[in-house]
Amino acid sequence: MFVLTAKLSRKKLLIAVAALAAIAVIMIVIFSGGSKKRAAKQTVSSNEDLVRFLATFGWSIDIAPVQSQKVYIPEKDSELFDRYNALQQAQGYDLEPYRGKNATKYVFEILNYPDSEGPVYASVLVSDNAVIGGDITDSGENGLVHGFQYP
Repeated sequence: MFVLTAKLSRKKLLIAVAALAAIAVIMIVIFSGGSKKRAAKQTVSSNEDLVRFLATFGWSIDIAPVQSQKVYIPEKDSELFDRYNALQQAQGYDLEPYRGKNATKYVFEILNYPDSEGPVYASVLVSDNAVIGGDITDSGENGLVHGFQYP
């Protein structure tokens, strides 16, 4: 049998207990969803409102949408929907309440995306004059799809 002993001062013991308590609090916040922020409901009733909305993230866009179309939010589960909705949830949106409903997707070209090898687009999903989600898509060879904030 091997026995290991250590001598701890009261100060070191208190520091260790405080550190463990801090780690426990951080883990509880992370795993309880406490770190997820809810996106403020953004009302948009015009193209100018969409331009202002994207400007809050620092994006300068061509004010004329490249595309606007009705999109159907699927009722059935799919891996694609789950991945896209995870992106939405990470930025404070959730498409679950909109399953089986139509929304309008507005796509704008971003003019100030750093280090892009191709055009970059901002897509904004709108339902009943409220932003319900969206993404930024870098169409370059090594492009990414991410939330409205720059990664």
